[in-house]
Amino acid sequence: MTVNQKILVTSAAGRVGRDAVRFLIESGFEVRAMVHRQDNRADELAALGADIFVGNLFDFDDLTKAMTGVSRAFHIPPFAPHLLHNTMLVCLAAQAAKLEALVLLSGWNPSPSHPSMLTREHWIANNIARWMPDVGVIHLNPGIFAFTYLLTTPVTRKLGVLPLPFADGANAPVSERDIARCAVALLKNPKPYIGTSWRPTGPALLTGTDVAEILGDVFGRQVRYQPISFRMFSKAARAMGFADFDSYNLRHYADEIANGAFAIGAPTDHVEQLTGTPAESFHTTADRYAADVSRLAPNVEDASVFQAMAFMIRMLLTPAPNFKTLSAHEGGACLATPMAGHANPEWQDAARGGTLMLLDGPDPVRPVTAPKIA
Repeated sequence: MTVNQKILVTSAAGRVGRDAVRFLIESGFEVRAMVHRQDNRADELAALGADIFVGNLFDFDDLTKAMTGVSRAFHIPPFAPHLLHNTMLVCLAAQAAKLEALVLLSGWNPSPSHPSMLTREHWIANNIARWMPDVGVIHLNPGIFAFTYLLTTPVTRKLGVLPLPFADGANAPVSERDIARCAVALLKNPKPYIGTSWRPTGPALLTGTDVAEILGDVFGRQVRYQPISFRMFSKAARAMGFADFDSYNLRHYADEIANGAFAIGAPTDHVEQLTGTPAESFHTTADRYAADVSRLAPNVEDASVFQAMAFMIRMLLTPAPNFKTLSAHEGGACLATPMAGHANPEWQDAARGGTLMLLDGPDPVRPVTAPKIA
């Protein structure tokens, strides 16, 4: 059965986007999947029945064309420079198309004083999006995704070490699949949820030691958690082919996890409230990625023991990113006295209340008491 509604999913070839496309199609909706290029991931979405639109998220003309004939949208901003530029273009195109609803993916920690410019841009975008006169906005704001803990799977499976920069901090990492399920639930019947903010999490707070124990069960071997400096983590990310921009921003999130910010208000029951089923366990998420590590990222592949050891040597020889040089792109946007979540009482109050930290606006953020979607 096809529902007479077409829904746009941006960044559709990514981890969250491709699951959202699949679940929407399985629910009977027509889906337009906006992707940056035609590749095997786009081909997979087309095989599911998605209408593939190849375009640039920073091109207003492309966004306008992508929203033609669309009634609702799920926007997944790229983890990349100029996030504010992109999200404002999406909002302008959504308003021009007079969409019924826009589900906007953000993060759990945006505030106007966050040390990450990318995260401050999330905060600005979340606030301005609510001023669209004809488009209802629903905020979906998970914390650190579960896959972040699994990027070292090829090495951890072979060498039995889980190196992460989170000290003894706890987090309730949410699976990308659950984020997609929540987005689909909101898109199915958005009207009761306009103006609400949802923080999907995993079902339990986990430390690095807890994660190592779970991975030991998944891999069938002992796994030891090894706290490392973020400098070492950034060297590993570079050796794996990840952009320095990722590490430049993730260093602040790692600091927040280590200092307890992501444990505030977690775990939530928002996944179950929206979908009717509990959040996926970290064990289930790890099982799925262990079966196909290429789903973690295009540059992640399984390894032999020799390859895992060779990677460790390559990581040690890789120079760390120069964050001072990277900060130059922010220019005058650098803050004199930034505050991460664990140092920001105002953000913590919002987090304990289960909502984003937002300014008062035309559509005040409501408590998450809207009815469940069947």
